[in-house]
Amino acid sequence: MTVLRQSAQLGGLADEGTPLRPIGEPVCALSGHAVTLAGADGHATGLWACTPGRFERQLAQAEVMHILAGRCTFTPTGGQPLAIGAGDTLFFPAHTTGVWDVQETLRKVYVVMPQG
Repeated sequence: MTVLRQSAQLGGLADEGTPLRPIGEPVCALSGHAVTLAGADGHATGLWACTPGRFERQLAQAEVMHILAGRCTFTPTGGQPLAIGAGDTLFFPAHTTGVWDVQETLRKVYVVMPQG
Protein backbone atom coordinates (compact mmCIF):
# COMPACT_ATOMS: atom_id res chain seq x y z
CA MET A 1 0.00 0.00 0.00
CA THR A 2 1.19 3.53 -0.78
CA VAL A 3 0.01 6.58 1.15
CA LEU A 4 0.73 10.08 -0.14
CA ARG A 5 0.01 12.34 2.81
CA GLN A 6 -1.42 15.78 2.07
CA SER A 7 -1.21 15.04 -1.67
CA ALA A 8 -2.69 18.44 -2.59
CA GLN A 9 0.49 20.11 -1.24
CA LEU A 10 3.04 17.28 -1.52
CA GLY A 11 6.43 18.57 -2.71
CA GLY A 12 9.16 16.85 -4.64
CA LEU A 13 7.21 16.03 -7.82
CA ALA A 14 9.45 15.06 -10.75
CA ASP A 15 9.79 17.41 -13.72
CA GLU A 16 7.82 16.02 -16.69
CA GLY A 17 8.61 18.82 -19.14
CA THR A 18 5.88 20.58 -21.10
CA PRO A 19 2.77 19.41 -22.99
CA LEU A 20 3.33 17.91 -26.45
CA ARG A 21 0.86 20.38 -27.98
CA PRO A 22 0.96 23.70 -26.09
CA ILE A 23 -1.28 26.55 -27.27
CA GLY A 24 0.19 30.03 -26.83
CA GLU A 25 1.99 31.47 -23.83
CA PRO A 26 2.68 30.73 -21.07
CA VAL A 27 3.65 27.12 -21.80
CA CYS A 28 2.59 24.84 -18.93
CA ALA A 29 5.19 23.09 -16.79
CA LEU A 30 4.25 19.50 -15.91
CA SER A 31 5.38 17.48 -12.91
CA GLY A 32 4.32 14.26 -11.29
CA HIS A 33 4.86 11.30 -9.04
CA ALA A 34 4.10 7.90 -10.57
CA VAL A 35 2.89 5.25 -8.16
CA THR A 36 3.65 1.63 -8.97
CA LEU A 37 0.65 -0.40 -7.91
CA ALA A 38 1.08 -4.16 -7.74
CA GLY A 39 -1.81 -5.98 -9.38
CA ALA A 40 -2.92 -2.94 -11.41
CA ASP A 41 -2.55 -4.87 -14.70
CA GLY A 42 -0.99 -2.07 -16.73
CA HIS A 43 -2.94 0.83 -15.22
CA ALA A 44 -0.75 3.91 -14.70
CA THR A 45 -1.43 5.70 -11.43
CA GLY A 46 -0.04 8.68 -9.61
CA LEU A 47 -0.11 12.36 -8.87
CA TRP A 48 0.24 15.03 -11.60
CA ALA A 49 0.52 18.82 -11.60
CA CYS A 50 0.31 21.46 -14.32
CA THR A 51 1.05 25.20 -14.11
CA PRO A 52 -1.19 27.71 -15.93
CA GLY A 53 -1.41 27.63 -19.71
CA ARG A 54 -3.30 25.94 -22.56
CA PHE A 55 -2.66 22.66 -24.38
CA GLU A 56 -4.37 19.96 -26.42
CA ARG A 57 -5.31 16.67 -24.77
CA GLN A 58 -4.38 13.77 -27.01
CA LEU A 59 -4.37 10.77 -24.64
CA ALA A 60 -5.47 7.56 -26.37
CA GLN A 61 -6.29 5.71 -23.13
CA ALA A 62 -9.31 6.08 -20.87
CA GLU A 63 -8.56 8.02 -17.69
CA VAL A 64 -10.12 8.71 -14.31
CA MET A 65 -8.88 11.73 -12.36
CA HIS A 66 -9.73 13.51 -9.14
CA ILE A 67 -8.76 17.18 -8.93
CA LEU A 68 -7.02 17.97 -5.63
CA ALA A 69 -6.22 21.64 -6.22
CA GLY A 70 -6.45 24.32 -8.87
CA ARG A 71 -8.87 25.56 -11.47
CA CYS A 72 -9.20 25.03 -15.21
CA THR A 73 -11.55 24.66 -18.14
CA PHE A 74 -11.68 21.64 -20.43
CA THR A 75 -13.33 22.02 -23.82
CA PRO A 76 -13.87 18.65 -25.51
CA THR A 77 -13.49 18.61 -29.29
CA GLY A 78 -16.87 19.67 -30.68
CA GLY A 79 -18.26 20.34 -27.18
CA GLN A 80 -18.86 23.10 -24.68
CA PRO A 81 -16.30 24.34 -22.10
CA LEU A 82 -16.53 22.68 -18.69
CA ALA A 83 -15.28 24.53 -15.59
CA ILE A 84 -13.31 22.18 -13.33
CA GLY A 85 -11.88 22.69 -9.86
CA ALA A 86 -10.70 21.10 -6.65
CA GLY A 87 -13.00 18.30 -5.52
CA ASP A 88 -14.18 17.36 -9.04
CA THR A 89 -13.80 13.81 -10.39
CA LEU A 90 -13.62 13.24 -14.14
CA PHE A 91 -14.04 10.10 -16.25
CA PHE A 92 -12.55 10.37 -19.75
CA PRO A 93 -13.39 7.71 -22.36
CA ALA A 94 -10.50 6.53 -24.56
CA HIS A 95 -9.51 8.93 -27.36
CA THR A 96 -11.05 11.99 -25.69
CA THR A 97 -9.51 15.08 -27.23
CA GLY A 98 -9.95 18.75 -26.48
CA VAL A 99 -8.23 21.76 -24.95
CA TRP A 100 -7.15 22.25 -21.34
CA ASP A 101 -7.01 25.86 -20.16
CA VAL A 102 -5.36 25.85 -16.73
CA GLN A 103 -5.97 29.11 -14.85
CA GLU A 104 -4.60 28.04 -11.45
CA THR A 105 -1.96 25.32 -10.98
CA LEU A 106 -3.81 22.04 -11.26
CA ARG A 107 -3.03 18.94 -9.23
CA LYS A 108 -4.75 15.61 -9.72
CA VAL A 109 -4.69 11.96 -8.79
CA TYR A 110 -5.02 9.85 -11.93
CA VAL A 111 -5.57 6.32 -13.16
CA VAL A 112 -4.88 5.74 -16.86
CA MET A 113 -6.22 2.45 -18.20
CA PRO A 114 -4.10 0.28 -20.49
CA GLN A 115 -5.01 0.66 -24.14
CA GLY A 116 -7.14 -2.31 -25.04
